[in-house]
Amino acid sequence: MSSHPNIDSRMLRRVALASVIGATVEWYDFFLYGVVAGIVFNKLYFPTNDPLVSIMLAYSTFAVGFVTRPVGGVLFGHFGDRIGRKSALILSLFIMGISTVGVAFVPTYAQIGIWAPILLLSLRVLQGIGLGGEWGGAVLMAYEYAPVHRRGLYASLPQVGLSIGLCLASGMVAAVSHLLSEQAFFAWGWRIAFGASLALVLIGLYIRLNVMETPEFAALKRGRCEVRLPVVEMFANYRRELLLGMGARYIDGVFFNVFAVFSIGYLTQHIKMDRTDALLGVMMAAFVMCFFIPLFGSLADRAGRARVYKWGSLLCGASVYPAFWLIESQPGNTLLIWLAIVIPFGIFYAMVYGPEAALFADLFDASVRYTGISFVYQFSGIFASGLTPIIATALWKMSGGKWWTVCAYVLFSALVSAWSARAMERARGQQRVASREQPAVSAP
Repeated sequence: MSSHPNIDSRMLRRVALASVIGATVEWYDFFLYGVVAGIVFNKLYFPTNDPLVSIMLAYSTFAVGFVTRPVGGVLFGHFGDRIGRKSALILSLFIMGISTVGVAFVPTYAQIGIWAPILLLSLRVLQGIGLGGEWGGAVLMAYEYAPVHRRGLYASLPQVGLSIGLCLASGMVAAVSHLLSEQAFFAWGWRIAFGASLALVLIGLYIRLNVMETPEFAALKRGRCEVRLPVVEMFANYRRELLLGMGARYIDGVFFNVFAVFSIGYLTQHIKMDRTDALLGVMMAAFVMCFFIPLFGSLADRAGRARVYKWGSLLCGASVYPAFWLIESQPGNTLLIWLAIVIPFGIFYAMVYGPEAALFADLFDASVRYTGISFVYQFSGIFASGLTPIIATALWKMSGGKWWTVCAYVLFSALVSAWSARAMERARGQQRVASREQPAVSAP
């Protein structure tokens, strides 16, 4: 049962399902662009004489989605904290769906020239705005409905939407790539994956329309405790929380994009791995991640969210070295390359991503929580996520193809995140001590 007496277990399950499916739709849409960027958009929308320049340009439009996500986070966070979580979530899903389906109909550079990348960029901006409002609302619906002692588990369930969405995105592209000839795939096949998003959006909208507002926000409305300008309140009273949250988020964005985005172009162009096999490796890691995210979310309820996140960050930073060494030393061994992706990305990364939503939600009061967690997650995503494929590609190129330079960047981000999580852990411990001492201080 929920910690809220007026919410039964059936409603709690419905909310959890709505959060998972909605997040799946959003992440499928967003990462489908990332999967396709390094294998299709660089050739059809950013053709140059230098393949490296083409892929860098394609990754730049991928990064734009991360730059616009804070805009969506602040915009939808404002309405989510003022009007309600549910309304903001429905609108964000609609925007995301329209922009993704639109990509399927954008003509190529050969057909309309410079307008092709401009249109693609515009749709990517809309994608970023939609996802900027989606993540915070999805995790808050589950977090605020759940029993207090199980909030880590329930808040981790929408996080599973990331792995399912990535699994569907890479799986869809892999299937189309396998079934069609090279010519057909580049001519029209890749567009099928974007068009299929419409069905997912309709399912997500139907489910979200049939859930109630969260009890915690409903209580705020009844007590007229909403903050007039949540973003102003956030910057005025939660500056330390914002900095620690963004620092903790660093390894999440870097590690994910090294394995889910950069690795695909790296494997197909440098290792000369078949495109379908590279996509299957990422898809298998995403499938494994589906089971480990709630496992670590539940562990965080018992062992402490900041503590699990800290050790997960360090494991991610350490695991990238043996993973890339194995890829480089066994270029013809598909099974070993898959293991080098699945173990760090499917298991160790889940140790970070599982507790993350509840860890960030704990930092803010309900009146600014939607705005706060959205800003932490989306603003840090600009440098932690959006720039990672570009930085990794540039490091690899400037070092003359030395893979350890990419690993060093991942390790740096892991150390920053582990330190930030440790600072959160210490702050929470100090709060518990203060709360225990308060009655004794005020006693006569």
